[in-house]
Amino acid sequence: MAEVHVIGQIVGATGFSESSLFCKWGVHTGGRHGKLLSGVREGQTQVDTPQIGTGLLSHPIDLHFATKGLQGWPRLHFQVWSQDSFGRCQLAGYGFCHVPSSPGTHQLDCPTWRPLGSWREQLARAFVGGGPQLLHGDAIYSGADRYRLHTAAGGTVHLDLGLLLRHFDRYGVEC
Repeated sequence: MAEVHVIGQIVGATGFSESSLFCKWGVHTGGRHGKLLSGVREGQTQVDTPQIGTGLLSHPIDLHFATKGLQGWPRLHFQVWSQDSFGRCQLAGYGFCHVPSSPGTHQLDCPTWRPLGSWREQLARAFVGGGPQLLHGDAIYSGADRYRLHTAAGGTVHLDLGLLLRHFDRYGVEC
């Protein structure tokens, strides 16, 4: 099978109204078309509380896949959370991006969004914290049910990724 090696990092996050951000991330492949050979399928960054500007997360990503083709190509999905001074966490945004299919280095910006909920949930979020969350995480990267949600834009997660492709020509996989 053809192989894909993804090496990089979650650099940081900008544009969020909250501070003290951290990010939970994961990778999704299309079932039988892609198999994770090494690396971890999900992870979490540390909490960063920047004085100004960009939250620097600097979390490494190192994944090695075997694939039969571009169908089921890996996607990275994110949940950005904020932590208040009492240690309570609330959702700041969901997002996903496709791993590029060309070798080399890539800088990616992944926009995020969060569910709004009812006006009562919005009011409770403003004063108490918390807020609505997705019941099923696959709604982040599959657009099937997402169009019915009322959402608000979040910030942006920034990534630096390097891709190495191996044996694509041997197995007839074209990028």
